[in-house]
This record gives sequence, structure tokens and C-alpha cells, in this order.
Amino acid sequence: MTTRVKPWRGVMVATALPLREDLSVDFDAYAEHCRWLVAGGCDGVVPNGSLGEYQTLTPEERAKVVETAAAAIGGDRVMPGIAAYGAGEARRWAEQARDAGCSAVMLLPPNAYRADERIVVEHYREVAKAGVPVVAYNNPLDTKVDLTPALLARLHAEGLIVAVKEFTGDVRRAYEIAELAPELDLLVGSDDVLLELALAGAVGWVAGYPNALPESSVALYKAALAGELTTALPLYRALHPLLRWDSKTVFVQAIKLSMDLAGRKGGPCRPPRLPLVAEEEALVRAATEKALAEGLR
Repeated sequence: MTTRVKPWRGVMVATALPLREDLSVDFDAYAEHCRWLVAGGCDGVVPNGSLGEYQTLTPEERAKVVETAAAAIGGDRVMPGIAAYGAGEARRWAEQARDAGCSAVMLLPPNAYRADERIVVEHYREVAKAGVPVVAYNNPLDTKVDLTPALLARLHAEGLIVAVKEFTGDVRRAYEIAELAPELDLLVGSDDVLLELALAGAVGWVAGYPNALPESSVALYKAALAGELTTALPLYRALHPLLRWDSKTVFVQAIKLSMDLAGRKGGPCRPPRLPLVAEEEALVRAATEKALAEGLR
């Protein structure tokens, strides 16, 4: 196995977790899905994010998801989400990932209440003690805690983070982050601003829709990073009716439906998520079928 120098870079797929009809985890299908994504050109996977429904997993299931991915494609291609209510628990998940052979982890700020800067810094400081590189995840829409460019620069200056998954959709932040912390790697966090953030200097994509269409997504990413707009822009326009679902509340259900339509195993979601309503399902189905008919894979 070749160790990736910066394993958080490239197309890292926030994996959906295939469930059986009885809502048990299909670990064999998950292992096969991880291998399929890498074979399709993706650089690795991010298990146990929101797309992986980590909040609904038992501790045993959550650990096995990481171990399954690492065994399937190698730990240097696996960057688990380690979000937890407390820093101590998040650190334990970081240690579990480290012991499974993973080379990096992804961490939200405290998300049980609106933490201030002092608390956020201590949260990341505690988790950094696990000794595995930490990618911060900025999603103030859900956590109500904003990792501002200035705060990210402080976390990076103190050696607590190596990169940030930026999910706000605010492309302007890319330039401020680059000014305040030029060595901090910027990762695209929401699929529907991929092109804009790639042109602004992103070096990775924590991606949702490659779960269904990896080859076309990777082609888009590579063209966007290279600034090859004659290739990137038509692909982006073709994929955008799907990519925008990554930023919607029902993104898990939408991506799993697209997976099913593309011949993958998405399957149902665990409660509290319910199936898409008829109007949403029709929109996702139509956009997915159009993409597949146009040869996107």
C-alpha cells in the first residue's frame, strides 16, 4: 500500500451507508461500495459523516463502519467523521480511527450548544492529542458554531488542524482563509459550489454525489482544479441539478435514491429520516435519469 502524503486531499467521498430493508447495516455492500468508488477514480472515503447516518448508529456499528472501509481500501484512504457531543468522546473516535489505520479524521466543532471561540479551541486541542491529523468541518447551518477564517487560522497556527471542509457555500471565505492561513488546505464541502471553490484554490472535495456518479464527478473535479473550463463548465451544468441536493435537508434520501437508480445499493434511511415526499422523489428521479441517459456515470 502506498501511503498518501496528505490523505485528506482529492475526491474524498462522504459515503452513504447501505441499509437492508430491516434497517440493519449491510457491511459487505459497504465494503464493495468503497472499493467501487476507488475503482471509479475517487481518492478515498469519509465514513460516519451525516451522509453516513452516524447519529443513528450504535457504537459497535460506528466502529465497524470504519474498520470495514479501512480493510476494503486501506486506512490511508479513509478519513472518518468523529463528531460527538463531547471532546472526550470525539478523541476516543479519533483514537479508534487511528488504531484502524486511518491517516486523518474529520471533526465538527461542539454541536450540542453554541460554543464560543475558547471552547472550540479546547475541543480541537483535546482531539488533537490522539495524534492523527484533523480536518475541521465548518457547518454553521447545522451546528450553530461558525469556524470563521480567523478562527480557522488560529486553530491551524496552534497545530490543531490541517485542513477545513467548508460547507457554508460562501466562496468569498476561500480568499480570506488563504490570506490568513495560506498553508491550511481548503476542501470543498458542498457539492453545488465545487467549481467556484476549485477555482478559488481548494485542494480537495468531501463529496456526496460521487456515491452515485463517481467517474463524472472525478472528471469534473480534475477539470475544475486544472482551470479547464471548456471541460468543467458543461459537466458542472449537467450535474448541478443533482449536486444542489447535497445542500438540502433531505440530502441523504436524495443521494440514496440516485444510487439506487444508478444500480448501486443506497437503500432506506433510519429514522428520524423518512422517505422523500412524492414531489422531491420525482425531481431527484428525473434529474438522475437524465444524467444517466446523457452518459454520466
